[in-house]
Amino acid sequence: MKKYVFLFALLLFIGSRGLAQGEKKFSVYAIGFYNLENLFDTCHDEGKNDYEYLPEGSMKWNGRKYSNKLRNMSRVLSEMGTDMLPKVGCAAIGVSEVENAKALTDLVAQPALAARGYKFCHIEGEDKRGVDCALLYNPKMFTVRNVKLVPYVQALAKDSSYKTRGFLTVSGTLGGEHVAIIVNHLPSRFNGSFYREQGAKQIKAVKDSLIKEDPDVKVIVMGDMNDDPMNRSMAVELGAKREISEVGDDDMYNPWWNTLKAGKGTLFYNGSWNLFDQIILSPSLINRDGKKDYSTLKYFKHQIFRRDYMFQQEGRYKGNPKRTHAGGVWLNGYSDHLPTVVYLVKQQK
Repeated sequence: MKKYVFLFALLLFIGSRGLAQGEKKFSVYAIGFYNLENLFDTCHDEGKNDYEYLPEGSMKWNGRKYSNKLRNMSRVLSEMGTDMLPKVGCAAIGVSEVENAKALTDLVAQPALAARGYKFCHIEGEDKRGVDCALLYNPKMFTVRNVKLVPYVQALAKDSSYKTRGFLTVSGTLGGEHVAIIVNHLPSRFNGSFYREQGAKQIKAVKDSLIKEDPDVKVIVMGDMNDDPMNRSMAVELGAKREISEVGDDDMYNPWWNTLKAGKGTLFYNGSWNLFDQIILSPSLINRDGKKDYSTLKYFKHQIFRRDYMFQQEGRYKGNPKRTHAGGVWLNGYSDHLPTVVYLVKQQK
């Protein structure tokens, strides 16, 4: 591992750092996810219940708070992936809880992100609060082919009028290969698990349709699942397995299961960690049956991205992620969630 880290400082390939093993050289790409915790602008969007995030709303959301929120979010986003890829960061980052294209435009215009040339994919959804998912990407590494928003379809007639976040599906090219990223934010835990299980079924249907169209596509499912890896939505309905040895052709691999079992998570609630923020991989992105074939993009490692500044440093909530607001008080923080990152490797020809 020390050898790899040393070589990252020496090799640069198509905007991503390289990794060498003997005479073989590898390209490495970081893919991330981050729940931005209510990135709202200061203007009302017609038809959306965004009133608490207006200057006269309960959060007293004004230009100063919005500007600080943008700066704080851009700092984290720009540093994600830099533990292995200094000055390069992530090729693509899925985000949730962002209000609209204006907020995303303002976000990627922040100096830390503008320096890398980040762009974004976003389609306005039907969520009643107006929060959407989006994908930030570095066009030097990820080229977008197609973007669509697959709606969340309610399974029960009584819920037909309730609109929630859909599944942002972005197909593109990464490392010369077809990669599709599905960004999600499943219904909250205030709703029953049934709704997250239905959402996971629908994500699987999207994943299956992508693979049917192109059997060689590499599919990455990411998002705030509002469930842990071992919950039914992830483990059964999506078929996201704990161990690579368990992954069948119709399954996915969830590396975060063992991370949570080791006591590490992305949000802290009632005295314990949860790990809702997951990045889950199709079989084509992992080496099964003990193989070590990196001729195409393959999973290498994963991490929960952490920096000291992202945590409360004192008081009752010391050690918790530092939020933007807590108890109605503006903390000028970041998010109640921590970001996650996976690293993909491909051997250079």
